[in-house]
Amino acid sequence: MPDALAESLWRPQPGLAKRERTRVQLVQAAIQVFTARGFAGATMQELAAVAGMTTGTVYNHFKTKEEVASAVALLLADTLCRRIDDSQQGIAEGAQRMAIGNQRYIWLAEQSPQWALMTLDVAAAAPELLLEIRDYVLADLRLGVKQKAFRIPSEAAAMDMINGTIAQAMRSVALGLAPPNHGREVATCVLRGLGMEPAAAKEVAYRPLPPFPPIGEAAPAARAKAPARAKRG
Repeated sequence: MPDALAESLWRPQPGLAKRERTRVQLVQAAIQVFTARGFAGATMQELAAVAGMTTGTVYNHFKTKEEVASAVALLLADTLCRRIDDSQQGIAEGAQRMAIGNQRYIWLAEQSPQWALMTLDVAAAAPELLLEIRDYVLADLRLGVKQKAFRIPSEAAAMDMINGTIAQAMRSVALGLAPPNHGREVATCVLRGLGMEPAAAKEVAYRPLPPFPPIGEAAPAARAKAPARAKRG
């Protein structure tokens, strides 16, 4: 798993109730077990041992290994979204924010193919688990529309285009089927699909990606995620 995500995943989360804290510890243990054994080779008993808990405690939180995988995928996707958002502080252009987010998900597939594929599989089987992270994309989409960089027939159509394109690009990269520079080319296609002129879309997509800032580093005020009412938009 990329260091930029791993350090955030292992960071203590103060203020959680005991049950929530235990669940986080189990998910963190599952990441270690899945990394070492793969999903197929992992067992609930080993997960309990790595977490330093009883198997009964594991089953109090997760009924099946598939539920554990869903929790891991959600944590990974949410962590990546938050880290992307951290890296975008100070970037006010909706089109550039969209290109950064698109490319960082494809970057995950380059850096950690197995984690990217697991996240995609969980999202396909239980899409409601990943609705929360849509807010980040939707906020950037709305910003681009407000700035008149994007011209779209509807938010729903645009979101389906973005999500479907990036998911397939991630799968292609994770399986080793994509050519070099695929992330930038896909980001260019997405921006063009959102209504940008070809030259402008390519210029934005080929800008350097901002680095992930150190965990806990102070940053300018973050822009709010899209309102919950628009998740299905």
